[in-house]
This record gives sequence, structure tokens and C-alpha cells, in this order.
Amino acid sequence: MATHVSAIKRSKQNEKRRLRNAMVKSSVKTSVKQVLGAVDSKDKEASLAALNEAIPAIQKAAAKGAFHKKTASRKVSRLTKKVNTIQAK
Repeated sequence: MATHVSAIKRSKQNEKRRLRNAMVKSSVKTSVKQVLGAVDSKDKEASLAALNEAIPAIQKAAAKGAFHKKTASRKVSRLTKKVNTIQAK
């Protein structure tokens, strides 16, 4: 347990950030699942709509530091690639 005032403050800040990051990551996972569900159902319009909601959520998570920027880029790229496979067929 932290005993110095600065260590106590740091501990509180870390806990706040951990909870915020968990919330942001959870919402990103939900939006990604919606995109993948639409892709599995072969619904082109629904998958595009879900993708257009998921991309800003992923980018915002990267901007806030919940994800690394290259991780966010990779997620967006893979989702877009999956949605584009529906359009090609």
C-alpha cells in the first residue's frame, strides 16, 4: 500500500485511467462485433453502417491512449478488408 501522498495520488490516477481504458476498449469490442456480425450475415448496407460507426470509435480510443495508434490502424484495416469482401462478391 502506498504511504507517500504522491504515491497515493498516483495510485488513484492509475485506477481511474484503468477503468476509463477498460470502458473504451469494451465499447470498441462491441462495435467490432457488430461489424463482424453484419459481415457474417452478408448484409452489405448494415456492415457499412456498422463500419462507419466502428472506425471513429477505434480512432478515438487510440487518441485517448487506450490503444496504440498502429493497433488502431490495424483494426480498422482488417475490418475494412472484411467488409470489402462482401462488396466484391
